[in-house]
Amino acid sequence: MKKPEIIYLPKIEDPRGNLSFLEENNHIPFKIQRVYWIYDVPGGQIRGGHAFKEQEEIIVSLCGSFDVVVDDAKVKQTYSLNRSYYGLYLPAGLWRHMQNFSTNSLAMVVSSTQYHLDDYIYYYPEFLKTCQSDEK
Repeated sequence: MKKPEIIYLPKIEDPRGNLSFLEENNHIPFKIQRVYWIYDVPGGQIRGGHAFKEQEEIIVSLCGSFDVVVDDAKVKQTYSLNRSYYGLYLPAGLWRHMQNFSTNSLAMVVSSTQYHLDDYIYYYPEFLKTCQSDEK
């Protein structure tokens, strides 16, 4: 099973302002099918709270900071994202939620799939059941 990992993106430093970018099948291990962003999150709110059956993604903090809590049904790990030149790679099959958003934070999510409601697992006991069946 693939594991979550921090992926460092190119960072071109310039006194006029820095530039970073990502390219599919180069900096990230999949073909990009969708990009979406999360912003204007009110203080104390949590985003996510689901797993994907197929979708892989990279989450990048373009502005501000937030935490991504990743759960593989055995271990929960928190990744703090606060730089625009690295992102968190999340393979399919992991429960995740995002919390502790700073004021004016902006999260960009690069996805390996188009939106399909049937790819989501929203019910945590179903996620645990899926993980148990994957171990057999």
